[in-house]
Amino acid sequence: MSTQILRQVQNQDLTVRSLVESDLPRVMELERLGYSHPWPVSVFQDCFKPQYRLWALMQGDELVGYAVVNYMVDEAHLLNVCVHPALRGHGAGRYLLRYAVAESIRDGMVQMILEVRQSNEAAAALYASEGFEEIGRRPGYYPDATGREDARVMVYRFT
Repeated sequence: MSTQILRQVQNQDLTVRSLVESDLPRVMELERLGYSHPWPVSVFQDCFKPQYRLWALMQGDELVGYAVVNYMVDEAHLLNVCVHPALRGHGAGRYLLRYAVAESIRDGMVQMILEVRQSNEAAAALYASEGFEEIGRRPGYYPDATGREDARVMVYRFT
């Protein structure tokens, strides 16, 4: 499966659609593959509210990634973005991030904010290359194997 996914990503065979609750079993599978401390399904279920935007990254009929964004007044807060591990470093995350940013702009948001693990250099580099800048740190924000890990707080101002 991973070779097929990667080959298709290189051919730009990706689309984005709204995430629906029936997608949650696949989302949980990806969440467990992607994170050492995955969200429980109840957190995802709580995001099916009007102020949230949930997107599914599709490769044909297969869900290969997702993004969760919370709209607060005029700010989009990127809460979770995940792509299948075989797609990392091949443009799928960038594609989904660009989609989330474009939709946030279309919906009238003026900026997007996010937190990323201090140790997640690849994600921080992706965000920086797309216009995000670090504006601070949240000490002990994420659980990790030895206790807690700091988060980098990053923002992309659209205006």
